[in-house]
Amino acid sequence: MQLNPLPPQHQPPESPSIYFTPLHSRAATPSPLAHIFTSIKPSRRTMMTPTPTQTPTNVQTPEFLYGNFPRTSDRLLLRNHRRTDPLIWCCAIICLMFSILVILFGITTLIIFLVVKPRTPVFDTNHASLNVIYFDSPGNFNGDFTFIANFSNPNKKLSLKFEYALLELFFANNLIANQTIRPFSQREKETGAVKIRFISSLVYLPLNHAMELQRQVLSNKVMYSVKGTFKVRASFGLIHYPYTLHSRCDLQMSSPPSGFLMARRCITKR
Repeated sequence: MQLNPLPPQHQPPESPSIYFTPLHSRAATPSPLAHIFTSIKPSRRTMMTPTPTQTPTNVQTPEFLYGNFPRTSDRLLLRNHRRTDPLIWCCAIICLMFSILVILFGITTLIIFLVVKPRTPVFDTNHASLNVIYFDSPGNFNGDFTFIANFSNPNKKLSLKFEYALLELFFANNLIANQTIRPFSQREKETGAVKIRFISSLVYLPLNHAMELQRQVLSNKVMYSVKGTFKVRASFGLIHYPYTLHSRCDLQMSSPPSGFLMARRCITKR
């Protein structure tokens, strides 16, 4: 039997490769295209030399490695965090209770004010008499003055008690007499009168004021002032509220010995 030989298979000619040629073969058998590549200088745009710090763009950092870890500042805060001192909690609770009490007291006061509608008592006069004015010497004054003080309580739901009352008589801002009143009370819408007698004995007056008083006596027009200071306690059931009143009455009197009240202007304020 005669064997027929296989037809020769077509094999592509070996082409030199510049990328996969072993290192030892490059030096031994240079590529026929080497002289072409050596004659071409590499361009700056085609040279891509990776830097040590360059990171591939297709590599993603897994989130589970860093996503759940706190930042450095947060870790420091968590590390330095301690439990709150019980004393601080006690102070906070006391401050909270005090704030609540202040708010409740303010609301209660506002409600009482709107319901009661407190009004200031009225201090006035409708009668006064100037009995005596004379001088022992140019600076020593003597006088006798009678004053009727009217007190009115205009409140409908508040009773008043005048615990202290001081009345002072002035001429040209010079104190020439004073008198106190015993404590008294007034019910709602009540009015009362108190007779006060001011006696001045050897009261020193500056020379210019003494001459002015003598001139007013001759002109039948003497100007006196009565100032009052009162400590009042207002009562609404079991609630008591103390305050201070200041009153002033400017009086125009005729000359003694039968001096009477010609005009007046009274003001009362807290």
